[in-house]
Amino acid sequence: MRIAMIGTGYVGLVSGACFAEFGLDVVCVDKDADKVARLERGEIPIYEPGLDELVAKTRAAGRLRFSTRMEEAVAGADAVFIAVGTPTRRGDGHADLSYVFQAAAEIADKLDGPAVVVTKSTVPVGTTRRLGAFFRERRPDLAVEVASNPEFLREGSAIADFMRPDRVICGVESARAREVLELAYRPLNLIETPMLFTGLETAELIKYATNSFLAMKITFINELADLCEKVGADVQQVAKGIGLDGRIGRKFLHAGPGYGGSCFPKDTLALLRTAEQYETPLRLVETVVQVNEARKRRMVRRIVEALGGSVEGKNVAVLGVTFKPNTDDVRESPSLVIIPALQAEGARVRAYDPKGMTEAARLLPGVEWGRDSYQVARDADALVLLTEWNEFRGLDLARLRRLMRRPVLIDLRNVYDPERVARAGFAYVSVGRPAIPALAGEPA
Repeated sequence: MRIAMIGTGYVGLVSGACFAEFGLDVVCVDKDADKVARLERGEIPIYEPGLDELVAKTRAAGRLRFSTRMEEAVAGADAVFIAVGTPTRRGDGHADLSYVFQAAAEIADKLDGPAVVVTKSTVPVGTTRRLGAFFRERRPDLAVEVASNPEFLREGSAIADFMRPDRVICGVESARAREVLELAYRPLNLIETPMLFTGLETAELIKYATNSFLAMKITFINELADLCEKVGADVQQVAKGIGLDGRIGRKFLHAGPGYGGSCFPKDTLALLRTAEQYETPLRLVETVVQVNEARKRRMVRRIVEALGGSVEGKNVAVLGVTFKPNTDDVRESPSLVIIPALQAEGARVRAYDPKGMTEAARLLPGVEWGRDSYQVARDADALVLLTEWNEFRGLDLARLRRLMRRPVLIDLRNVYDPERVARAGFAYVSVGRPAIPALAGEPA
Protein backbone atom coordinates (compact mmCIF):
# COMPACT_ATOMS: atom_id res chain seq x y z
CA MET A 1 0.00 0.00 0.00
CA ARG A 2 1.28 3.46 -0.87
CA ILE A 3 0.37 6.61 1.01
CA ALA A 4 1.32 10.26 0.84
CA MET A 5 1.61 12.36 3.99
CA ILE A 6 1.18 16.08 3.31
CA GLY A 7 3.10 18.00 5.96
CA THR A 8 6.13 17.02 8.01
CA GLY A 9 5.18 18.75 11.22
CA TYR A 10 4.52 16.94 14.45
CA VAL A 11 1.52 14.93 13.25
CA GLY A 12 2.72 14.31 9.70
CA LEU A 13 6.24 13.20 10.56
CA VAL A 14 5.23 10.90 13.40
CA SER A 15 2.32 9.41 11.45
CA GLY A 16 4.40 8.94 8.31
CA ALA A 17 7.19 7.18 10.18
CA CYS A 18 4.74 4.96 12.05
CA PHE A 19 2.85 3.98 8.89
CA ALA A 20 6.23 3.11 7.36
CA GLU A 21 6.94 0.95 10.39
CA PHE A 22 3.63 -0.81 9.66
CA GLY A 23 5.14 -1.79 6.32
CA LEU A 24 3.49 0.82 4.10
CA ASP A 25 5.31 2.75 1.38
CA VAL A 26 5.24 6.37 2.60
CA VAL A 27 6.25 9.64 0.98
CA CYS A 28 6.15 12.70 3.24
CA VAL A 29 5.98 15.97 1.33
CA ASP A 30 6.65 19.49 2.57
CA LYS A 31 7.04 22.84 0.79
CA ASP A 32 9.95 23.78 3.04
CA ALA A 33 12.98 22.64 1.02
CA ASP A 34 15.39 23.25 3.89
CA LYS A 35 13.29 21.12 6.23
CA VAL A 36 13.14 18.29 3.69
CA ALA A 37 16.89 18.49 3.16
CA ARG A 38 17.45 18.22 6.91
CA LEU A 39 15.16 15.21 7.13
CA GLU A 40 17.04 13.52 4.29
CA ARG A 41 20.26 14.07 6.27
CA GLY A 42 18.63 12.37 9.24
CA GLU A 43 18.06 15.58 11.21
CA ILE A 44 14.71 15.57 13.02
CA PRO A 45 13.22 19.10 13.34
CA ILE A 46 11.23 18.32 16.48
CA TYR A 47 12.09 16.53 19.70
CA GLU A 48 10.04 13.39 20.21
CA PRO A 49 11.56 10.42 22.05
CA GLY A 50 12.41 7.59 19.66
CA LEU A 51 11.44 9.44 16.49
CA ASP A 52 14.99 9.82 15.16
CA GLU A 53 15.59 6.07 15.44
CA LEU A 54 12.26 5.22 13.82
CA VAL A 55 12.83 7.59 10.90
CA ALA A 56 16.34 6.22 10.36
CA LYS A 57 15.10 2.63 10.48
CA THR A 58 12.23 3.06 8.02
CA ARG A 59 14.32 5.19 5.64
CA ALA A 60 17.03 2.53 5.61
CA ALA A 61 14.38 -0.05 4.78
CA GLY A 62 13.24 2.09 1.83
CA ARG A 63 9.69 2.55 3.15
CA LEU A 64 9.94 6.24 4.11
CA ARG A 65 10.95 9.06 1.79
CA PHE A 66 10.80 12.84 1.89
CA SER A 67 10.12 15.21 -0.98
CA THR A 68 9.16 18.76 -1.88
CA ARG A 69 7.31 17.59 -5.01
CA MET A 70 3.59 16.95 -4.57
CA GLU A 71 3.38 15.01 -7.82
CA GLU A 72 6.00 12.57 -6.56
CA ALA A 73 4.13 12.04 -3.31
CA VAL A 74 0.63 11.49 -4.70
CA ALA A 75 1.55 9.51 -7.82
CA GLY A 76 -0.10 6.12 -7.46
CA ALA A 77 -1.06 6.78 -3.82
CA ASP A 78 -3.94 4.78 -2.38
CA ALA A 79 -4.42 7.36 0.36
CA VAL A 80 -3.32 10.96 0.75
CA PHE A 81 -3.29 12.22 4.34
CA ILE A 82 -3.50 15.95 4.97
CA ALA A 83 -1.48 16.70 8.11
CA VAL A 84 -0.86 20.43 7.93
CA GLY A 85 -1.32 23.00 10.68
CA THR A 86 -4.69 24.44 11.66
CA PRO A 87 -3.66 27.22 14.04
CA THR A 88 -6.08 29.59 15.71
CA ARG A 89 -7.05 32.31 13.26
CA ARG A 90 -5.94 35.67 14.56
CA GLY A 91 -8.74 37.80 15.91
CA ASP A 92 -11.70 35.42 16.10
CA GLY A 93 -10.58 32.05 17.54
CA HIS A 94 -11.66 30.01 14.51
CA ALA A 95 -9.32 27.36 13.13
CA ASP A 96 -7.31 28.68 10.19
CA LEU A 97 -8.01 26.25 7.34
CA SER A 98 -5.95 28.06 4.71
CA TYR A 99 -3.15 25.48 4.84
CA VAL A 100 -5.65 22.63 4.50
CA PHE A 101 -7.24 24.03 1.37
CA GLN A 102 -3.89 25.05 -0.11
CA ALA A 103 -2.80 21.44 0.29
CA ALA A 104 -6.09 20.22 -1.18
CA ALA A 105 -5.62 22.40 -4.26
CA GLU A 106 -2.12 21.02 -4.85
CA ILE A 107 -3.31 17.46 -4.31
CA ALA A 108 -6.16 17.92 -6.77
CA ASP A 109 -3.87 19.36 -9.42
CA LYS A 110 -1.28 16.58 -9.10
CA LEU A 111 -3.40 13.45 -8.62
CA ASP A 112 -2.99 11.01 -11.49
CA GLY A 113 -5.68 8.56 -10.49
CA PRO A 114 -8.43 7.76 -7.97
CA ALA A 115 -7.49 8.12 -4.32
CA VAL A 116 -8.83 8.55 -0.81
CA VAL A 117 -7.94 11.93 0.71
CA VAL A 118 -7.91 11.79 4.50
CA THR A 119 -7.95 14.72 6.92
CA LYS A 120 -5.60 13.93 9.78
CA SER A 121 -5.26 17.61 10.66
CA THR A 122 -7.67 18.71 13.37
CA VAL A 123 -10.43 20.47 11.43
CA PRO A 124 -13.81 21.92 12.45
CA VAL A 125 -16.97 19.95 11.88
CA GLY A 126 -17.96 20.01 8.22
CA THR A 127 -14.48 20.58 6.81
CA THR A 128 -14.01 17.11 5.33
CA ARG A 129 -17.38 17.34 3.60
CA ARG A 130 -16.33 20.70 2.16
CA LEU A 131 -13.16 19.05 0.89
CA GLY A 132 -15.23 16.39 -0.82
CA ALA A 133 -17.18 19.05 -2.70
CA PHE A 134 -13.92 20.84 -3.50
CA PHE A 135 -12.41 17.74 -5.11
CA ARG A 136 -15.56 16.95 -7.07
CA GLU A 137 -15.54 20.45 -8.53
CA ARG A 138 -11.81 20.66 -9.21
CA ARG A 139 -11.28 17.09 -10.46
CA PRO A 140 -14.60 15.84 -11.84
CA ASP A 141 -12.60 13.39 -13.96
CA LEU A 142 -11.33 11.45 -10.93
CA ALA A 143 -13.01 9.37 -8.23
CA VAL A 144 -11.66 11.14 -5.15
CA GLU A 145 -13.10 9.91 -1.87
CA VAL A 146 -12.66 11.80 1.40
CA ALA A 147 -12.37 10.54 4.96
CA SER A 148 -11.62 11.87 8.43
CA ASN A 149 -9.00 10.18 10.61
CA PRO A 150 -8.22 12.44 13.58
CA GLU A 151 -5.01 11.92 15.52
CA PHE A 152 -4.72 11.44 19.28
CA LEU A 153 -0.97 11.72 19.74
CA ARG A 154 0.44 13.05 22.99
CA GLU A 155 3.69 14.91 22.62
CA GLY A 156 6.39 12.95 24.41
CA SER A 157 4.70 9.58 23.82
CA ALA A 158 3.45 9.96 20.26
CA ILE A 159 5.02 6.81 18.80
CA ALA A 160 3.51 4.59 21.49
CA ASP A 161 0.17 6.34 21.03
CA PHE A 162 0.23 5.59 17.30
CA MET A 163 1.46 2.00 17.63
CA ARG A 164 -0.75 1.08 20.59
CA PRO A 165 -3.71 3.47 20.49
CA ASP A 166 -6.82 3.33 22.65
CA ARG A 167 -8.85 3.46 19.45
CA VAL A 168 -8.73 4.54 15.82
CA ILE A 169 -11.48 6.88 14.64
CA CYS A 170 -12.41 6.85 10.95
CA GLY A 171 -15.09 9.03 9.42
CA VAL A 172 -16.11 7.55 6.07
CA GLU A 173 -18.99 7.63 3.62
CA SER A 174 -17.93 5.01 1.09
CA ALA A 175 -16.87 1.39 1.06
CA ARG A 176 -13.61 2.34 -0.66
CA ALA A 177 -12.61 4.85 2.03
CA ARG A 178 -13.32 2.30 4.73
CA GLU A 179 -11.35 -0.38 2.91
CA VAL A 180 -8.30 1.87 2.52
CA LEU A 181 -8.25 2.90 6.19
CA GLU A 182 -8.76 -0.69 7.34
CA LEU A 183 -5.79 -1.70 5.22
CA ALA A 184 -3.61 1.14 6.51
CA TYR A 185 -4.26 0.20 10.14
CA ARG A 186 -4.38 -3.58 9.63
CA PRO A 187 -1.31 -4.25 11.87
CA LEU A 188 -3.34 -2.99 14.83
CA ASN A 189 -5.70 -5.94 14.42
CA LEU A 190 -3.06 -8.08 16.12
CA ILE A 191 -3.51 -6.15 19.36
CA GLU A 192 -7.28 -5.89 18.86
CA THR A 193 -7.35 -2.11 18.71
CA PRO A 194 -10.94 -0.86 18.47
CA MET A 195 -11.65 0.83 15.13
CA LEU A 196 -14.72 3.03 15.20
CA PHE A 197 -16.20 3.91 11.80
CA THR A 198 -18.52 6.89 11.84
CA GLY A 199 -19.81 9.64 9.60
CA LEU A 200 -17.50 12.53 8.67
CA GLU A 201 -18.94 15.08 11.09
CA THR A 202 -18.97 12.60 13.97
CA ALA A 203 -15.28 11.78 13.56
CA GLU A 204 -14.37 15.46 13.44
CA LEU A 205 -16.39 16.22 16.55
CA ILE A 206 -14.91 13.28 18.49
CA LYS A 207 -11.49 14.92 18.22
CA TYR A 208 -12.65 18.28 19.56
CA ALA A 209 -14.83 16.71 22.24
CA THR A 210 -11.91 14.58 23.46
CA ASN A 211 -9.49 17.47 23.84
CA SER A 212 -12.08 19.75 25.40
CA PHE A 213 -13.05 17.10 27.95
CA LEU A 214 -9.42 16.53 28.93
CA ALA A 215 -8.88 20.29 29.21
CA MET A 216 -11.92 20.38 31.45
CA LYS A 217 -10.45 17.69 33.75
CA ILE A 218 -7.24 19.68 34.10
CA THR A 219 -9.14 22.88 34.83
CA PHE A 220 -11.39 21.14 37.34
CA ILE A 221 -8.50 19.84 39.42
CA ASN A 222 -6.77 23.23 39.22
CA GLU A 223 -9.81 24.98 40.66
CA LEU A 224 -10.18 22.27 43.27
CA ALA A 225 -6.54 22.83 44.24
CA ASP A 226 -7.40 26.40 45.22
CA LEU A 227 -10.15 25.12 47.50
CA CYS A 228 -7.78 22.54 48.98
CA GLU A 229 -5.40 25.31 50.00
CA LYS A 230 -8.22 27.15 51.78
CA VAL A 231 -9.56 24.17 53.71
CA GLY A 232 -6.27 22.40 54.43
CA ALA A 233 -6.75 19.45 52.08
CA ASP A 234 -4.13 17.86 49.81
CA VAL A 235 -5.10 18.05 46.14
CA GLN A 236 -2.89 15.11 45.22
CA GLN A 237 -4.73 12.85 47.65
CA VAL A 238 -8.06 14.25 46.48
CA ALA A 239 -7.09 13.54 42.86
CA LYS A 240 -6.05 10.02 43.75
CA GLY A 241 -9.25 9.42 45.66
CA ILE A 242 -11.54 10.51 42.84
CA GLY A 243 -9.31 9.05 40.12
CA LEU A 244 -9.66 5.55 41.57
CA ASP A 245 -13.30 5.74 40.60
CA GLY A 246 -13.45 3.86 37.29
CA ARG A 247 -16.00 6.31 35.96
CA ILE A 248 -13.50 9.18 36.34
CA GLY A 249 -9.98 7.78 35.96
CA ARG A 250 -6.68 9.20 37.23
CA LYS A 251 -5.32 10.74 34.03
CA PHE A 252 -5.30 14.53 33.61
CA LEU A 253 -6.00 15.13 37.30
CA HIS A 254 -2.67 16.78 38.07
CA ALA A 255 -2.92 20.29 39.47
CA GLY A 256 -0.55 22.84 38.03
CA PRO A 257 -0.19 26.21 36.30
CA GLY A 258 -2.74 25.52 33.54
CA TYR A 259 -2.76 23.62 30.26
CA GLY A 260 -0.91 24.70 27.13
CA GLY A 261 0.53 23.12 24.01
CA SER A 262 -0.45 22.87 20.39
CA CYS A 263 -3.87 21.23 20.88
CA PHE A 264 -5.94 22.08 23.94
CA PRO A 265 -5.88 25.89 23.67
CA LYS A 266 -6.70 26.08 19.96
CA ASP A 267 -9.12 23.14 19.94
CA THR A 268 -11.24 24.43 22.82
CA LEU A 269 -11.48 27.81 21.10
CA ALA A 270 -12.34 26.26 17.75
CA LEU A 271 -15.06 24.13 19.34
CA LEU A 272 -16.54 27.23 20.97
CA ARG A 273 -16.60 29.04 17.62
CA THR A 274 -18.36 26.07 16.00
CA ALA A 275 -20.92 25.96 18.80
CA GLU A 276 -21.57 29.69 18.40
CA GLN A 277 -21.97 29.25 14.66
CA TYR A 278 -24.70 26.67 15.26
CA GLU A 279 -26.22 28.64 18.16
CA THR A 280 -25.54 25.82 20.62
CA PRO A 281 -23.50 27.34 23.44
CA LEU A 282 -21.02 25.16 25.31
CA ARG A 283 -20.89 26.92 28.65
CA LEU A 284 -18.62 24.40 30.32
CA VAL A 285 -15.97 24.69 27.62
CA GLU A 286 -16.29 28.47 27.61
CA THR A 287 -15.60 28.55 31.35
CA VAL A 288 -12.66 26.14 30.96
CA VAL A 289 -10.98 28.54 28.51
CA GLN A 290 -11.54 31.54 30.78
CA VAL A 291 -10.37 29.77 33.94
CA ASN A 292 -7.25 28.41 32.27
CA GLU A 293 -6.15 31.84 31.09
CA ALA A 294 -6.71 33.27 34.55
CA ARG A 295 -4.82 30.34 36.05
CA LYS A 296 -1.54 31.35 34.44
CA ARG A 297 -1.85 34.89 35.77
CA ARG A 298 -2.74 33.52 39.19
CA MET A 299 0.55 31.63 39.26
CA VAL A 300 2.39 34.93 38.77
CA ARG A 301 0.76 36.29 41.92
CA ARG A 302 1.73 33.11 43.77
CA ILE A 303 5.41 33.63 42.89
CA VAL A 304 5.31 37.32 43.81
CA GLU A 305 3.63 36.59 47.14
CA ALA A 306 6.22 33.92 47.93
CA LEU A 307 8.86 36.63 47.61
CA GLY A 308 7.18 39.00 50.01
CA GLY A 309 4.89 40.80 47.60
CA SER A 310 7.48 42.14 45.16
CA VAL A 311 9.97 40.72 42.68
CA GLU A 312 11.52 44.06 41.83
CA GLY A 313 15.29 43.57 41.46
CA LYS A 314 15.12 39.92 42.46
CA ASN A 315 16.59 36.91 40.66
CA VAL A 316 14.03 34.29 39.74
CA ALA A 317 15.30 30.96 38.43
CA VAL A 318 12.87 28.99 36.27
CA LEU A 319 13.15 25.26 35.56
CA GLY A 320 11.24 24.21 32.45
CA VAL A 321 9.61 26.35 29.77
CA THR A 322 7.92 23.73 27.55
CA PHE A 323 4.23 23.10 28.19
CA LYS A 324 5.03 19.52 29.29
CA PRO A 325 8.12 17.30 29.57
CA ASN A 326 9.61 15.20 26.75
CA THR A 327 8.93 17.77 24.04
CA ASP A 328 10.55 20.95 22.76
CA ASP A 329 7.12 22.54 22.19
CA VAL A 330 6.51 25.85 23.98
CA ARG A 331 3.29 26.76 22.20
CA GLU A 332 0.78 28.25 24.65
CA SER A 333 3.01 27.16 27.53
CA PRO A 334 2.30 28.79 30.91
CA SER A 335 5.92 30.02 30.78
CA LEU A 336 4.99 32.42 27.98
CA VAL A 337 2.63 34.21 30.37
CA ILE A 338 4.42 33.77 33.68
CA ILE A 339 7.96 34.79 32.69
CA PRO A 340 7.06 38.04 30.87
CA ALA A 341 4.78 39.01 33.76
CA LEU A 342 7.61 38.52 36.25
CA GLN A 343 9.92 40.56 34.04
CA ALA A 344 7.31 43.32 33.83
CA GLU A 345 7.32 43.50 37.62
CA GLY A 346 11.07 43.93 37.71
CA ALA A 347 12.39 40.40 38.13
CA ARG A 348 15.57 39.16 36.48
CA VAL A 349 14.73 35.73 35.08
CA ARG A 350 17.20 32.95 34.38
CA ALA A 351 15.83 29.73 32.93
CA TYR A 352 16.82 26.25 31.86
CA ASP A 353 14.92 23.60 29.90
CA PRO A 354 16.39 20.32 28.60
CA LYS A 355 14.93 20.70 25.08
CA GLY A 356 12.88 23.89 24.74
CA MET A 357 15.36 26.73 25.05
CA THR A 358 16.04 27.30 21.34
CA GLU A 359 12.41 28.07 20.51
CA ALA A 360 11.72 29.74 23.85
CA ALA A 361 14.63 32.17 23.42
CA ARG A 362 12.85 33.60 20.37
CA LEU A 363 9.61 34.10 22.31
CA LEU A 364 11.02 35.20 25.66
CA PRO A 365 13.41 38.11 25.17
CA GLY A 366 15.43 39.26 28.13
CA VAL A 367 15.72 35.83 29.73
CA GLU A 368 19.19 34.60 30.63
CA TRP A 369 19.49 30.95 29.62
CA GLY A 370 21.57 28.48 31.61
CA ARG A 371 23.24 25.17 30.90
CA ASP A 372 21.68 23.30 33.84
CA SER A 373 19.51 23.63 36.93
CA TYR A 374 22.32 24.58 39.26
CA GLN A 375 23.72 27.33 37.09
CA VAL A 376 20.38 29.15 36.90
CA ALA A 377 19.86 28.69 40.65
CA ARG A 378 23.07 30.52 41.59
CA ASP A 379 22.26 33.68 43.61
CA ALA A 380 18.53 33.20 42.94
CA ASP A 381 15.94 34.59 45.33
CA ALA A 382 13.50 31.89 44.27
CA LEU A 383 13.51 28.71 42.21
CA VAL A 384 10.30 28.09 40.22
CA LEU A 385 9.63 24.61 38.84
CA LEU A 386 7.36 25.09 35.81
CA THR A 387 7.75 21.83 33.84
CA GLU A 388 8.14 18.41 35.44
CA TRP A 389 11.08 17.05 33.45
CA ASN A 390 12.50 13.91 35.06
CA GLU A 391 15.86 15.55 35.66
CA PHE A 392 14.17 18.08 37.95
CA ARG A 393 12.70 15.38 40.19
CA GLY A 394 15.92 14.44 41.94
CA LEU A 395 17.74 17.74 42.38
CA ASP A 396 20.38 17.98 45.12
CA LEU A 397 18.49 20.23 47.53
CA ALA A 398 21.52 20.79 49.77
CA ARG A 399 23.52 21.99 46.79
CA LEU A 400 20.69 24.28 45.68
CA ARG A 401 20.44 25.68 49.20
CA ARG A 402 24.14 26.62 49.12
CA LEU A 403 23.88 28.22 45.67
CA MET A 404 20.77 30.31 46.17
CA ARG A 405 20.61 33.74 47.76
CA ARG A 406 17.26 32.92 49.37
CA PRO A 407 15.94 29.37 49.90
CA VAL A 408 12.52 29.66 48.31
CA LEU A 409 11.22 26.79 46.13
CA ILE A 410 7.97 27.33 44.23
CA ASP A 411 6.92 23.97 42.86
CA LEU A 412 4.03 24.52 40.42
CA ARG A 413 3.96 20.81 39.46
CA ASN A 414 3.95 19.26 42.96
CA VAL A 415 7.05 17.24 42.19
CA TYR A 416 8.54 17.37 45.70
CA ASP A 417 7.52 16.19 49.13
CA PRO A 418 6.82 19.32 51.17
CA GLU A 419 8.37 18.10 54.42
CA ARG A 420 11.55 16.90 52.70
CA VAL A 421 12.01 20.28 51.05
CA ALA A 422 11.32 22.10 54.29
CA ARG A 423 13.86 19.92 56.13
CA ALA A 424 16.41 20.93 53.50
CA GLY A 425 15.97 24.52 54.64
CA PHE A 426 13.59 25.80 51.98
CA ALA A 427 10.40 27.76 52.24
CA TYR A 428 8.17 25.64 50.01
CA VAL A 429 5.15 26.64 47.94
CA SER A 430 3.25 24.12 45.83
CA VAL A 431 -0.24 23.81 44.31
CA GLY A 432 -3.23 22.61 46.28
CA ARG A 433 -1.17 21.88 49.38
CA PRO A 434 -0.32 24.08 52.38
CA ALA A 435 2.78 26.25 52.07
CA ILE A 436 5.52 25.15 54.48
CA PRO A 437 8.23 27.38 55.96
CA ALA A 438 11.79 26.12 56.23
CA LEU A 439 12.26 23.73 59.14
CA ALA A 440 15.21 23.74 61.50
CA GLY A 441 17.58 20.81 61.21
CA GLU A 442 20.02 19.20 58.86
CA PRO A 443 19.41 19.56 55.14
CA ALA A 444 17.71 16.45 53.70
